[in-house]
Amino acid sequence: MTQSAALPFPQNRTCPFHPPGAYDALARPLSRITLYDGREVWAVTGHTVARELMVDQRVSVEAWRDGFPIPDPRFATGVRDRRPTVCGIDDPEHAAQRRTLIPSFTLKRTAELRPQIQRTVDELLDAMVAQGPSAELVSAFALPVPSMVICSLLGVPYEDHEFFETQCRRMSRGLPEDAFDAGSQLDTYLGELIDRKQVTPGDGLLDDLIRTQMVEGEMERADLVALAFILLVAGHETTANMLSLGTFTLLQHPDKLAELRADPSLWPAAVDELMRFLAIADGLLRLALEDIEIAGTTIKAGEGLVFAPSLINRDTEVFDNPDELDWHRPVRQHLGFGFGVHQCLGQNLARAEMEIALRTLFERLPDLRLDAPAEEIPFKPGDTIQGMLELPVTW
Repeated sequence: MTQSAALPFPQNRTCPFHPPGAYDALARPLSRITLYDGREVWAVTGHTVARELMVDQRVSVEAWRDGFPIPDPRFATGVRDRRPTVCGIDDPEHAAQRRTLIPSFTLKRTAELRPQIQRTVDELLDAMVAQGPSAELVSAFALPVPSMVICSLLGVPYEDHEFFETQCRRMSRGLPEDAFDAGSQLDTYLGELIDRKQVTPGDGLLDDLIRTQMVEGEMERADLVALAFILLVAGHETTANMLSLGTFTLLQHPDKLAELRADPSLWPAAVDELMRFLAIADGLLRLALEDIEIAGTTIKAGEGLVFAPSLINRDTEVFDNPDELDWHRPVRQHLGFGFGVHQCLGQNLARAEMEIALRTLFERLPDLRLDAPAEEIPFKPGDTIQGMLELPVTW
């Protein structure tokens, strides 16, 4: 392996759907990078090595461990010290929690939710069209679609969406003290919601967990609050960014969009190709618990690992012409949903939401186009989930 300099990571993209140009200097499959606090860790940039490490039991996701990589000040001031839950614990505790959630995210359950997702999308587009012929698509469509769906699934009142969406923004883009306060406010809100549900049950996933886990003594209240937190945040934030950035990307690739309009059966493949291409969660964090010999390199115990999907998903050893959108390439080789035991639990639901929302958007609004020069539309910085801050459109 050719050792590159310890490049600062993460960096801002200059184009919202391409990795930062400076990342070209990173060697594959492993390279050294420098985090905000000056600490050097390993960047995992090769597809094969990433898959091997993601299933290696000597690699931990537990942020409370000494040496775990800290990507930014927000993570350092409270996020890493949150009560660990399904996304941030190792087996066997991880497997036990995941088993309680799997029935709500199966392909069968997702298929049952598709009519509801379609109704949600149709209602939001009806409102957009009525107020048109222009809109800011993030607030009018990309964010409310997954927010409404996850609220319904969990049993969280959608009328509270402005509160929890604001706290999510503060956690991902605010000052460190804002991120800590926002997390605390969400914890308080979800704890009070769970208390109310114990008195007056509903029919959401949280109600099921209260009945089957808390009442039976399998899960403490604090554990359920932590689990509700990650399900609520992850259930809308990532999909909202995929919808906004996916729309922007398709509008910037009219030939590829024309293919989808001519053959709607390509939409499921297009969703996975957009996941590969956009790599919105660019920096999955892990810690080596033991020395690991891999790809001619020794990763030492206690060293941090940062998986870089924007590079992993463009590895030329796996993907031909990786910098191009191609609905016809083999699907689901990308690591946009992770890999191994911590692969995204909600990926079936996310795929369904993206497919229905994007397909219906472009069917209903065949003349959809940007309402500002592409280079002037703001998108998110590199230290958060990638997506559009705003997306002005017209039709």
